[in-house]
Amino acid sequence: MGLDLNLRMVDWERLRAISVEDRIRVLDETMWPADLDDEYLSTYGLAKGWVWPPDQESVWCAEYRFYSTSGSYRPHARAGDAWADMRSLVDTAVREAMDCFLGGLIWDADPAVDPALTGGGFFPPATDRRYPRILLVCPPEVVPGKVHAWQRVEPRLEELRGPFSAECEGWAGRPDTFEEFTALLCEWAEVARETARRGWGLVGLL
Repeated sequence: MGLDLNLRMVDWERLRAISVEDRIRVLDETMWPADLDDEYLSTYGLAKGWVWPPDQESVWCAEYRFYSTSGSYRPHARAGDAWADMRSLVDTAVREAMDCFLGGLIWDADPAVDPALTGGGFFPPATDRRYPRILLVCPPEVVPGKVHAWQRVEPRLEELRGPFSAECEGWAGRPDTFEEFTALLCEWAEVARETARRGWGLVGLL
């Protein structure tokens, strides 16, 4: 879990115009052009929140840098594992909404049907070693449902404190505190809201 999460918000229609085998490469080259100067690169590399490509004409994708993490995928994996541990103790309505929100992002009810394993039909299969590992593929039609699910969960977040304390607190491989857990969830909610507002999709690469 020492790899970094590279989370991109992407205009699916623009990406659709690029051949499947070139989509990941073009995304990377758009976000990190080879000709960035050192001064810009240092500033660009330290930015948090939404980071847009330096070429202002490339307005079809952006990268989200999480404030509550150092960039590593590990906190996201730990949060997903925490949810898996505690979900059986959560009220049914909240559990169903959280399942919808986190499913395909940092948790999967059935990992065997994870669209990232096949590139979601939109990217080269994850088995192709020429490309970065595809962590998640969340197409535009799925994102609004995640926003609606979060709207149901957010007012009841405090109800998760007890289950988190019972199943996760103090355990290795889980978020250190409930506040750390919910802070990360709130950032994912912001990601979903902005992505849905644009009608775009999400791609996560390791």
